[in-house]
Amino acid sequence: MTIKALRYAVLAGLMFGPMMAAAKAEGCDGAITAEEALKAEDARYAAQTKSDFDAMQKLFGDDLMYVHSTAAIDSKASYIEKQRGGLKYRVMKPSDVKVRVYGCLAIITGQGDYEVTVDGKDTTPHLRYTAIWAKRGPDLQFVSWESTAIPKQ
Repeated sequence: MTIKALRYAVLAGLMFGPMMAAAKAEGCDGAITAEEALKAEDARYAAQTKSDFDAMQKLFGDDLMYVHSTAAIDSKASYIEKQRGGLKYRVMKPSDVKVRVYGCLAIITGQGDYEVTVDGKDTTPHLRYTAIWAKRGPDLQFVSWESTAIPKQ
């Protein structure tokens, strides 16, 4: 590597390194169990159906990426703000739930029937979903969701 190329590499690292570190997802530690993950998922459902924003703040990881069945994407802040602004989960009923554990991460897959109010309109989506929970210290945090609508027959 030439001196000039090395200078550019160092400069790029100084300029973009802090931004890349800030954008990097938080880690996790400790071992998570399937039972812990299911309990946390149940707590999330309870918080959302009760509009318990304090509980959501604690349960949702700062690095949450929430991909709705419409393909819209929310962060922790934007997702909670949507719920404060009128997105209301009235019923969240999971089924066919499976949990896979990989050290400090738990991946929950399943189907769900939901009753939701969006922009003042009631809807009842039937979804297939993946939720990911990370163990961070003594707590679990909800860090990812992606869902796909299952066509009604």
